[in-house]
Amino acid sequence: MSPFAEHAGGEGAVRCPQQPLTLGDVGLVPWSDIEDSTGSAAAIPYLLAAIASGDEAAARDALDRLRFRICRHGFVVGQATAVTVPFLWDLVRRPQTTCRAQILRLLRNIADARQWETTAAAYPKLRRHGHHVEWESAARRAVRGGRGAIPGLLAEPDADLVDATRALASTLAG
Repeated sequence: MSPFAEHAGGEGAVRCPQQPLTLGDVGLVPWSDIEDSTGSAAAIPYLLAAIASGDEAAARDALDRLRFRICRHGFVVGQATAVTVPFLWDLVRRPQTTCRAQILRLLRNIADARQWETTAAAYPKLRRHGHHVEWESAARRAVRGGRGAIPGLLAEPDADLVDATRALASTLAG
């Protein structure tokens, strides 16, 4: 039985986790069958590994590259976004992850993403051309799905991490 549920049918299907995933589960995702903003999402596992590496410079570079792939311009999400979010939550929970506050800010951007939904509300015919609205919705659900980590993150001693957690919590409450 697959740990993923399907959202939107056909080629544009988004397979989202049915249960929390950790980086140990990254191999369960068919990354080469999923697209991010650059094309194939096959590089995402490598970027997640670099973020988890403990090397601050490598982690920040990988997070910047991942942000471009799954939340371009800070508000454009795609097919790979919802599938990647649980792994971001796992990274945030790990004290050794060097860029946890930046990951929380990325999660907040994803939670705020409504570009396609807003455009489709004004131009309903757009809903027939692709699955962008469904991908956006699935990405927001994936972020909300990890909110159980918020109380623990608010108790952390790192002020920047706590501020980023509060900002995300506020977005999720809105």
